[in-house]
Amino acid sequence: MDDAQIRREVLEALQGIAPEVEAESLRGDRPLRDEVDLDSMDWLRFLAALHQRLGVNIPEADYQQLTSLDALLAYVGRRLAAG
Repeated sequence: MDDAQIRREVLEALQGIAPEVEAESLRGDRPLRDEVDLDSMDWLRFLAALHQRLGVNIPEADYQQLTSLDALLAYVGRRLAAG
């Protein structure tokens, strides 16, 4: 899966949790949860949606690495590449 496909899947999962999010307006360097106003339950639902869509398991210990959209995309890309 290439970077564009990963981005598309992540943004579709995000819009499934927060349909009001305009994906094209998201800045990759800003705190993602703040930018899309996700509370802790929405965040967990989003991570579960990523697991369903991409088969990526994100352990709770790694949550602090997922601060921005760019960081999340890089993390998911690494996890997918590692298998």
